[in-house]
Amino acid sequence: MTATILVVDDEPDLEALVLQKFRKQIRDGAVTFMFAHDGIEALQSIEDHPHVDMVVSDINMPRMDGLSLLQKLQEAEDKKSTIIVSAYGDMSNIRTAMNRGAFDFLTKPIDFGDLEMTIDKTIRHVEMMREARRRQLEAERAHASLSRYFSPQIAARLAAEGEGDGMEVHWRDVAAIFTDIAGFTSLVETAAPEVLGTLLNEYVGGMTDVVFAHEGTVAKVIGDAIQILFNAPGDQPDYATRAIACAHDLDAWSEKFRERWKSKGVNFGVTRIGVHAGPALVGNFGGSRFFDYTAYGDTINTTARLETANKFLGTRICASAAVAEAVKGFQGRPVGDLMLRGRSEPLRAYEPLPPAKFEGPVTAQYAEAFAKLEAGDAAAMPAFAALVGQYADDALAGFHLRRLLNGAKGVRMQLE
Repeated sequence: MTATILVVDDEPDLEALVLQKFRKQIRDGAVTFMFAHDGIEALQSIEDHPHVDMVVSDINMPRMDGLSLLQKLQEAEDKKSTIIVSAYGDMSNIRTAMNRGAFDFLTKPIDFGDLEMTIDKTIRHVEMMREARRRQLEAERAHASLSRYFSPQIAARLAAEGEGDGMEVHWRDVAAIFTDIAGFTSLVETAAPEVLGTLLNEYVGGMTDVVFAHEGTVAKVIGDAIQILFNAPGDQPDYATRAIACAHDLDAWSEKFRERWKSKGVNFGVTRIGVHAGPALVGNFGGSRFFDYTAYGDTINTTARLETANKFLGTRICASAAVAEAVKGFQGRPVGDLMLRGRSEPLRAYEPLPPAKFEGPVTAQYAEAFAKLEAGDAAAMPAFAALVGQYADDALAGFHLRRLLNGAKGVRMQLE
Protein backbone atom coordinates (compact mmCIF):
# COMPACT_ATOMS: atom_id res chain seq x y z
CA MET A 1 0.00 0.00 0.00
CA THR A 2 1.22 3.52 -0.82
CA ALA A 3 0.07 5.88 1.92
CA THR A 4 -1.03 9.35 0.79
CA ILE A 5 -0.20 11.99 3.40
CA LEU A 6 -1.49 15.56 3.33
CA VAL A 7 0.81 18.01 5.14
CA VAL A 8 -0.90 21.29 6.12
CA ASP A 9 1.47 24.08 7.18
CA ASP A 10 2.11 27.65 6.08
CA GLU A 11 5.89 27.49 6.48
CA PRO A 12 7.35 27.97 2.96
CA ASP A 13 10.39 25.72 3.46
CA LEU A 14 8.57 22.72 4.96
CA GLU A 15 7.51 21.11 1.66
CA ALA A 16 11.08 20.88 0.34
CA LEU A 17 12.31 19.65 3.72
CA VAL A 18 9.70 16.84 3.95
CA LEU A 19 10.37 15.70 0.38
CA GLN A 20 14.09 15.63 1.10
CA LYS A 21 13.79 13.73 4.41
CA PHE A 22 11.37 11.12 2.98
CA ARG A 23 12.95 10.78 -0.47
CA LYS A 24 13.78 7.07 0.02
CA GLN A 25 10.23 6.17 1.15
CA ILE A 26 8.82 8.17 -1.76
CA ARG A 27 11.18 6.45 -4.23
CA ASP A 28 10.24 3.02 -2.82
CA GLY A 29 6.52 3.80 -3.23
CA ALA A 30 5.79 3.56 0.50
CA VAL A 31 4.40 7.10 0.78
CA THR A 32 3.37 10.04 -1.35
CA PHE A 33 2.94 13.59 -0.05
CA MET A 34 0.50 16.39 -0.82
CA PHE A 35 0.72 19.90 0.66
CA ALA A 36 -1.70 22.65 1.68
CA HIS A 37 -1.03 26.01 3.36
CA ASP A 38 -4.12 26.32 5.57
CA GLY A 39 -7.29 24.51 6.62
CA ILE A 40 -9.47 25.77 3.76
CA GLU A 41 -6.92 24.67 1.16
CA ALA A 42 -6.61 21.30 2.94
CA LEU A 43 -10.38 20.65 2.84
CA GLN A 44 -10.46 21.47 -0.87
CA SER A 45 -7.51 19.19 -1.49
CA ILE A 46 -9.26 16.29 0.34
CA GLU A 47 -12.43 16.92 -1.66
CA ASP A 48 -10.40 16.72 -4.88
CA HIS A 49 -8.37 13.71 -3.67
CA PRO A 50 -10.55 11.63 -1.31
CA HIS A 51 -7.94 8.85 -1.27
CA VAL A 52 -5.84 10.84 1.27
CA ASP A 53 -5.00 8.43 4.11
CA MET A 54 -3.82 10.80 6.82
CA VAL A 55 -3.25 14.47 7.63
CA VAL A 56 -0.31 16.13 9.38
CA SER A 57 -1.39 19.64 10.36
CA ASP A 58 0.13 22.63 12.12
CA ILE A 59 -2.16 24.58 14.50
CA ASN A 60 -1.32 28.22 13.75
CA MET A 61 -2.26 29.00 10.13
CA PRO A 62 -4.13 31.82 8.33
CA ARG A 63 -7.83 31.59 7.29
CA MET A 64 -8.47 28.28 9.08
CA ASP A 65 -6.24 26.98 11.87
CA GLY A 66 -5.38 23.34 12.55
CA LEU A 67 -7.89 22.84 15.38
CA SER A 68 -10.75 24.09 13.21
CA LEU A 69 -9.55 21.85 10.38
CA LEU A 70 -9.42 18.90 12.78
CA GLN A 71 -13.02 19.52 13.82
CA LYS A 72 -14.14 19.63 10.17
CA LEU A 73 -12.27 16.40 9.43
CA GLN A 74 -13.94 14.61 12.35
CA GLU A 75 -17.38 15.78 11.24
CA ALA A 76 -16.88 14.21 7.80
CA GLU A 77 -18.22 10.74 7.03
CA ASP A 78 -14.74 9.55 5.99
CA LYS A 79 -12.74 10.67 9.02
CA LYS A 80 -9.04 11.15 8.33
CA SER A 81 -6.46 10.08 10.90
CA THR A 82 -4.78 13.35 11.88
CA ILE A 83 -1.46 14.22 13.52
CA ILE A 84 -1.43 17.69 15.06
CA VAL A 85 1.83 19.69 15.26
CA SER A 86 1.99 22.13 18.17
CA ALA A 87 4.51 24.44 19.75
CA TYR A 88 6.60 22.78 22.45
CA GLY A 89 4.84 22.90 25.83
CA ASP A 90 1.49 24.11 24.43
CA MET A 91 -0.50 21.57 26.44
CA SER A 92 -3.77 23.49 26.16
CA ASN A 93 -3.88 23.14 22.36
CA ILE A 94 -2.61 19.57 22.52
CA ARG A 95 -5.40 18.67 24.98
CA THR A 96 -7.98 20.35 22.73
CA ALA A 97 -6.64 18.48 19.67
CA MET A 98 -6.82 15.09 21.37
CA ASN A 99 -10.35 15.83 22.61
CA ARG A 100 -11.37 16.65 19.03
CA GLY A 101 -10.16 13.29 17.75
CA ALA A 102 -6.49 13.78 16.79
CA PHE A 103 -4.74 10.44 16.44
CA ASP A 104 -1.41 11.75 17.75
CA PHE A 105 0.61 14.96 18.14
CA LEU A 106 4.12 16.27 17.56
CA THR A 107 5.89 19.36 18.88
CA LYS A 108 7.89 22.01 17.04
CA PRO A 109 10.62 22.18 16.00
CA ILE A 110 9.78 18.89 14.24
CA ASP A 111 12.10 15.97 14.90
CA PHE A 112 11.93 14.14 11.54
CA GLY A 113 12.86 10.83 13.14
CA ASP A 114 9.91 11.24 15.50
CA LEU A 115 7.73 12.30 12.56
CA GLU A 116 8.69 9.16 10.62
CA MET A 117 7.84 6.86 13.56
CA THR A 118 4.54 8.66 14.15
CA ILE A 119 3.63 8.40 10.46
CA ASP A 120 4.48 4.68 10.47
CA LYS A 121 2.28 4.13 13.53
CA THR A 122 -0.57 6.10 11.95
CA ILE A 123 -0.30 4.16 8.68
CA ARG A 124 -0.59 0.88 10.62
CA HIS A 125 -3.70 2.28 12.32
CA VAL A 126 -5.17 3.32 8.95
CA GLU A 127 -4.52 -0.16 7.52
CA MET A 128 -6.09 -1.79 10.57
CA MET A 129 -9.18 0.41 10.28
CA ARG A 130 -9.43 -0.35 6.54
CA GLU A 131 -9.27 -4.08 7.23
CA ALA A 132 -11.93 -3.76 9.93
CA ARG A 133 -14.14 -1.83 7.51
CA ARG A 134 -13.54 -4.42 4.78
CA ARG A 135 -14.57 -7.20 7.17
CA GLN A 136 -17.62 -5.21 8.21
CA LEU A 137 -18.69 -4.74 4.58
CA GLU A 138 -18.16 -8.44 3.88
CA ALA A 139 -20.26 -9.29 6.93
CA GLU A 140 -22.98 -6.88 5.79
CA ARG A 141 -23.00 -8.42 2.31
CA ALA A 142 -23.08 -11.91 3.81
CA HIS A 143 -25.89 -10.89 6.15
CA ALA A 144 -27.89 -9.47 3.24
CA SER A 145 -27.47 -12.73 1.33
CA LEU A 146 -28.20 -14.95 4.32
CA SER A 147 -31.27 -12.90 5.26
CA ARG A 148 -33.02 -14.36 2.20
CA TYR A 149 -32.92 -17.78 3.88
CA PHE A 150 -32.61 -17.31 7.62
CA SER A 151 -34.29 -15.37 10.40
CA PRO A 152 -32.50 -12.13 11.40
CA GLN A 153 -31.05 -13.81 14.51
CA ILE A 154 -29.62 -16.78 12.59
CA ALA A 155 -28.43 -14.63 9.67
CA ALA A 156 -26.54 -12.30 12.02
CA ARG A 157 -24.83 -15.26 13.71
CA LEU A 158 -23.87 -16.92 10.43
CA ALA A 159 -22.55 -13.64 8.99
CA ALA A 160 -20.40 -13.16 12.09
CA GLU A 161 -19.13 -16.74 12.24
CA GLY A 162 -18.70 -17.29 8.50
CA GLU A 163 -20.37 -19.63 6.05
CA GLY A 164 -18.33 -22.62 7.22
CA ASP A 165 -20.45 -22.97 10.35
CA GLY A 166 -23.21 -25.43 9.40
CA MET A 167 -23.06 -24.57 5.69
CA GLU A 168 -21.16 -27.68 4.57
CA VAL A 169 -23.30 -30.50 3.18
CA HIS A 170 -24.03 -33.09 5.90
CA TRP A 171 -26.75 -35.40 7.22
CA ARG A 172 -28.89 -33.82 9.90
CA ASP A 173 -32.21 -34.47 11.64
CA VAL A 174 -34.67 -31.78 10.59
CA ALA A 175 -38.33 -30.90 10.56
CA ALA A 176 -39.47 -29.83 7.12
CA ILE A 177 -42.51 -27.93 5.88
CA PHE A 178 -43.77 -27.68 2.31
CA THR A 179 -46.43 -25.19 1.30
CA ASP A 180 -48.24 -24.83 -2.02
CA ILE A 181 -51.24 -22.87 -3.30
CA ALA A 182 -54.20 -24.74 -4.75
CA GLY A 183 -55.12 -23.63 -8.28
CA PHE A 184 -52.16 -21.30 -8.64
CA THR A 185 -51.53 -22.30 -12.28
CA SER A 186 -55.04 -21.16 -13.23
CA LEU A 187 -54.49 -17.89 -11.40
CA VAL A 188 -51.25 -17.28 -13.33
CA GLU A 189 -53.10 -17.77 -16.62
CA THR A 190 -55.96 -15.39 -15.78
CA ALA A 191 -54.55 -12.63 -13.53
CA ALA A 192 -53.04 -9.43 -14.91
CA PRO A 193 -49.22 -9.44 -14.58
CA GLU A 194 -49.15 -6.40 -12.28
CA VAL A 195 -51.77 -7.99 -10.00
CA LEU A 196 -49.96 -11.34 -9.96
CA GLY A 197 -46.62 -9.68 -9.15
CA THR A 198 -48.06 -7.72 -6.24
CA LEU A 199 -50.00 -10.74 -5.02
CA LEU A 200 -47.10 -13.17 -5.04
CA ASN A 201 -44.57 -10.74 -3.58
CA GLU A 202 -46.90 -9.93 -0.69
CA TYR A 203 -47.69 -13.63 -0.16
CA VAL A 204 -44.09 -14.85 -0.13
CA GLY A 205 -43.00 -11.90 2.02
CA GLY A 206 -45.73 -12.52 4.57
CA MET A 207 -45.14 -16.27 4.71
CA THR A 208 -41.40 -15.69 5.13
CA ASP A 209 -42.05 -13.30 8.02
CA VAL A 210 -44.06 -16.04 9.74
CA VAL A 211 -41.24 -18.55 9.23
CA PHE A 212 -38.64 -16.13 10.58
CA ALA A 213 -40.80 -15.41 13.63
CA HIS A 214 -40.32 -19.10 14.51
CA GLU A 215 -36.60 -18.92 13.56
CA GLY A 216 -37.09 -21.28 10.65
CA THR A 217 -35.02 -21.45 7.47
CA VAL A 218 -36.52 -20.74 4.05
CA ALA A 219 -34.67 -23.33 1.96
CA LYS A 220 -36.47 -22.79 -1.34
CA VAL A 221 -39.07 -20.55 -2.96
CA ILE A 222 -40.21 -21.86 -6.32
CA GLY A 223 -43.09 -19.75 -7.60
CA ASP A 224 -45.83 -20.19 -5.02
CA ALA A 225 -44.18 -23.18 -3.27
CA ILE A 226 -42.04 -22.72 -0.16
CA GLN A 227 -39.71 -25.24 1.51
CA ILE A 228 -38.92 -24.61 5.18
CA LEU A 229 -36.47 -26.25 7.57
CA PHE A 230 -36.07 -26.37 11.33
CA ASN A 231 -32.98 -27.53 13.23
CA ALA A 232 -30.83 -26.31 10.34
CA PRO A 233 -28.33 -24.81 10.17
CA GLY A 234 -28.17 -24.49 13.97
CA ASP A 235 -29.44 -26.77 16.73
CA GLN A 236 -33.08 -26.34 17.80
CA PRO A 237 -33.93 -29.12 20.27
CA ASP A 238 -37.64 -28.21 20.00
CA TYR A 239 -37.62 -28.26 16.19
CA ALA A 240 -40.72 -30.45 15.88
CA THR A 241 -42.70 -28.14 18.17
CA ARG A 242 -41.50 -25.12 16.21
CA ALA A 243 -42.53 -26.74 12.93
CA ILE A 244 -46.09 -27.49 14.06
CA ALA A 245 -46.49 -24.01 15.59
CA CYS A 246 -45.15 -22.47 12.39
CA ALA A 247 -47.54 -24.55 10.27
CA HIS A 248 -50.51 -23.27 12.30
CA ASP A 249 -49.37 -19.66 11.92
CA LEU A 250 -48.73 -20.09 8.19
CA ASP A 251 -52.23 -21.51 7.81
CA ALA A 252 -53.81 -18.65 9.78
CA TRP A 253 -51.85 -15.98 7.88
CA SER A 254 -52.55 -17.47 4.45
CA GLU A 255 -56.29 -17.79 5.17
CA LYS A 256 -56.50 -14.12 6.15
CA PHE A 257 -54.49 -13.23 3.05
CA ARG A 258 -56.82 -15.30 0.86
CA GLU A 259 -59.95 -13.68 2.30
CA ARG A 260 -58.50 -10.20 1.86
CA TRP A 261 -57.75 -10.78 -1.83
CA LYS A 262 -61.07 -12.53 -2.33
CA SER A 263 -62.77 -9.29 -1.23
CA LYS A 264 -60.84 -7.60 -4.06
CA GLY A 265 -62.22 -10.07 -6.59
CA VAL A 266 -59.13 -12.29 -6.82
CA ASN A 267 -59.79 -16.01 -6.33
CA PHE A 268 -56.62 -16.97 -4.43
CA GLY A 269 -56.42 -20.67 -3.59
CA VAL A 270 -56.03 -22.41 -0.24
CA THR A 271 -52.47 -22.90 1.00
CA ARG A 272 -51.75 -26.60 1.56
CA ILE A 273 -49.09 -27.49 4.14
CA GLY A 274 -47.15 -30.72 4.72
CA VAL A 275 -44.98 -31.31 7.81
CA HIS A 276 -42.53 -34.19 8.44
CA ALA A 277 -39.36 -34.89 10.42
CA GLY A 278 -36.33 -37.11 9.87
CA PRO A 279 -32.77 -37.16 8.52
CA ALA A 280 -31.92 -35.08 5.45
CA LEU A 281 -28.83 -34.06 3.51
CA VAL A 282 -28.52 -30.38 4.37
CA GLY A 283 -26.10 -27.62 3.40
CA ASN A 284 -24.99 -25.20 0.72
CA PHE A 285 -25.36 -26.96 -2.63
CA GLY A 286 -24.36 -23.88 -4.62
CA GLY A 287 -20.64 -24.58 -4.60
CA SER A 288 -18.29 -21.61 -4.71
CA ARG A 289 -20.24 -19.67 -7.36
CA PHE A 290 -23.54 -19.04 -5.60
CA PHE A 291 -25.30 -19.75 -2.31
CA ASP A 292 -28.04 -22.40 -2.28
CA TYR A 293 -28.78 -23.64 1.23
CA THR A 294 -31.33 -26.45 0.99
CA ALA A 295 -32.05 -30.09 1.89
CA TYR A 296 -32.52 -33.36 0.00
CA GLY A 297 -33.53 -36.90 0.86
CA ASP A 298 -36.52 -39.10 1.66
CA THR A 299 -37.63 -36.81 4.50
CA ILE A 300 -37.92 -33.88 2.10
CA ASN A 301 -39.71 -35.94 -0.56
CA THR A 302 -42.18 -37.25 2.01
CA THR A 303 -42.90 -33.74 3.24
CA ALA A 304 -43.77 -32.67 -0.29
CA ARG A 305 -46.12 -35.65 -0.68
CA LEU A 306 -47.84 -34.88 2.62
CA GLU A 307 -48.51 -31.39 1.27
CA THR A 308 -50.07 -32.95 -1.85
CA ALA A 309 -52.13 -35.34 0.29
CA ASN A 310 -54.17 -32.38 1.55
CA LYS A 311 -55.72 -32.12 -1.92
CA PHE A 312 -57.35 -35.57 -1.52
CA LEU A 313 -58.07 -35.34 2.20
CA GLY A 314 -59.67 -31.91 2.12
CA THR A 315 -57.34 -30.73 4.90
CA ARG A 316 -55.01 -27.72 4.86
CA ILE A 317 -52.28 -29.19 7.10
CA CYS A 318 -51.09 -32.79 7.02
CA ALA A 319 -48.34 -33.88 9.43
CA SER A 320 -46.59 -37.22 9.87
CA ALA A 321 -46.47 -39.21 13.10
CA ALA A 322 -42.71 -38.59 13.15
CA VAL A 323 -43.26 -34.90 13.84
CA ALA A 324 -46.57 -35.15 15.73
CA GLU A 325 -45.24 -37.66 18.25
CA ALA A 326 -42.19 -35.47 18.91
CA VAL A 327 -44.42 -32.58 20.05
CA LYS A 328 -45.34 -32.69 23.74
CA GLY A 329 -49.12 -32.35 24.08
CA PHE A 330 -49.67 -32.47 20.32
CA GLN A 331 -53.21 -31.45 19.41
CA GLY A 332 -54.65 -33.00 16.30
CA ARG A 333 -56.60 -35.93 14.93
CA PRO A 334 -55.47 -39.00 13.01
CA VAL A 335 -55.94 -39.05 9.25
CA GLY A 336 -54.95 -42.67 8.69
CA ASP A 337 -52.06 -44.67 7.29
CA LEU A 338 -51.11 -43.16 3.96
CA MET A 339 -49.44 -45.15 1.21
CA LEU A 340 -47.52 -42.30 -0.38
CA ARG A 341 -45.91 -42.52 -3.79
CA GLY A 342 -42.34 -43.75 -3.55
CA ARG A 343 -42.81 -45.38 -0.13
CA SER A 344 -43.25 -49.10 0.50
CA GLU A 345 -44.54 -48.69 4.06
CA PRO A 346 -47.64 -46.79 5.22
CA LEU A 347 -47.14 -43.50 7.03
CA ARG A 348 -49.45 -42.51 9.87
CA ALA A 349 -50.61 -38.95 9.28
CA TYR A 350 -52.40 -36.39 11.44
CA GLU A 351 -54.29 -33.18 10.96
CA PRO A 352 -52.89 -30.66 13.48
CA LEU A 353 -55.66 -28.56 15.03
CA PRO A 354 -55.63 -25.17 16.75
CA PRO A 355 -56.63 -25.36 20.46
CA ALA A 356 -60.16 -24.00 19.97
CA LYS A 357 -61.04 -26.63 17.36
CA PHE A 358 -59.21 -29.45 19.15
CA GLU A 359 -61.18 -28.84 22.34
CA GLY A 360 -64.53 -28.68 20.50
CA PRO A 361 -67.08 -31.53 20.43
CA VAL A 362 -66.38 -32.37 16.78
CA THR A 363 -62.89 -33.67 17.67
CA ALA A 364 -64.19 -36.11 20.24
CA GLN A 365 -66.92 -37.29 17.85
CA TYR A 366 -64.36 -37.74 15.07
CA ALA A 367 -62.08 -39.74 17.42
CA GLU A 368 -64.92 -42.15 18.18
CA ALA A 369 -65.73 -42.63 14.47
CA PHE A 370 -62.04 -43.09 13.58
CA ALA A 371 -61.61 -45.70 16.34
CA LYS A 372 -64.47 -47.70 14.82
CA LEU A 373 -62.88 -47.36 11.35
CA GLU A 374 -59.52 -48.54 12.67
CA ALA A 375 -61.13 -51.52 14.42
CA GLY A 376 -63.00 -52.55 11.28
CA ASP A 377 -66.34 -51.90 13.00
CA ALA A 378 -69.29 -51.64 10.60
CA ALA A 379 -70.60 -48.83 12.78
CA ALA A 380 -67.88 -46.57 11.36
CA MET A 381 -70.01 -45.62 8.37
CA PRO A 382 -73.06 -44.38 10.32
CA ALA A 383 -70.69 -42.67 12.78
CA PHE A 384 -69.04 -40.65 10.00
CA ALA A 385 -72.43 -40.05 8.34
CA ALA A 386 -73.73 -38.56 11.59
CA LEU A 387 -70.60 -36.42 11.90
CA VAL A 388 -70.94 -35.07 8.36
CA GLY A 389 -74.65 -34.49 8.89
CA GLN A 390 -73.88 -32.38 11.93
CA TYR A 391 -70.72 -30.71 10.61
CA ALA A 392 -71.07 -30.49 6.82
CA ASP A 393 -67.86 -28.45 6.49
CA ASP A 394 -65.69 -31.16 8.10
CA ALA A 395 -63.77 -32.14 4.97
CA LEU A 396 -61.76 -34.96 6.56
CA ALA A 397 -64.89 -36.65 7.93
CA GLY A 398 -66.46 -36.30 4.49
CA PHE A 399 -63.38 -37.92 2.94
CA HIS A 400 -63.70 -40.99 5.17
CA LEU A 401 -67.45 -41.25 4.56
CA ARG A 402 -66.89 -41.27 0.79
CA ARG A 403 -64.26 -43.98 1.16
CA LEU A 404 -66.65 -46.14 3.15
CA LEU A 405 -69.47 -45.57 0.71
CA ASN A 406 -67.14 -46.72 -2.08
CA GLY A 407 -66.42 -49.96 -0.27
CA ALA A 408 -63.09 -49.08 1.41
CA LYS A 409 -62.26 -50.49 4.86
CA GLY A 410 -59.77 -49.68 7.58
CA VAL A 411 -57.43 -46.71 7.84
CA ARG A 412 -54.83 -47.65 5.25
CA MET A 413 -55.32 -45.70 2.04
CA GLN A 414 -53.57 -45.20 -1.28
CA LEU A 415 -53.51 -41.62 -2.47
CA GLU A 416 -52.90 -40.97 -6.17
